[in-house]
Amino acid sequence: MNNYTDTELVEFLNQSQDGAIEKIFKQYYSYICSAVYRIIGDTTLAEDLAQDVFYELWRKREKIEINSSLKAYLKRAAINKALNYIRSKKMKFDNDDEIALVNIPVSSSENSFEAVELQDIINAAIETLPTKCRIVFMMSRFEELSYKEIAASLEISVKTVENQISKALKILKIAVNPYLEKEIK
Repeated sequence: MNNYTDTELVEFLNQSQDGAIEKIFKQYYSYICSAVYRIIGDTTLAEDLAQDVFYELWRKREKIEINSSLKAYLKRAAINKALNYIRSKKMKFDNDDEIALVNIPVSSSENSFEAVELQDIINAAIETLPTKCRIVFMMSRFEELSYKEIAASLEISVKTVENQISKALKILKIAVNPYLEKEIK
């Protein structure tokens, strides 16, 4: 198997050269599957999401600008794809288990509405988190990974994970406080 440099692969992609995506796919597919698997924990789903990353790369090849290495770009795209998947599956409130994430007892339709309203505020606040912070927070809270597992998965230190979680919680607290104060009055 030929190993091309990232510069060569990006050049092939920019020129829409025949076989460009195939070369990129062959070189990075297993790496991207591993990155997604660390977040998702399901081999088949990781493979599907990894394929989506390459499909999107090819589909958007004329619009995207890769300023970092291709490997770093693909990893970031894969992590975002995995987190978007988690968000779409974990953050819909179609059943009581998901509403329980906010730990609000639901005893009436009014309380149910309030729980959903609060969760919408939390979801919006999560969306505003910086990318790295959001990734770490979602892996901790929704995938229930330990700080050590998150650090290993993202190749960062445990201290960085702790800092990112702390930052996320501060931002969420600021977002939720006005709602809680309104409810107390």
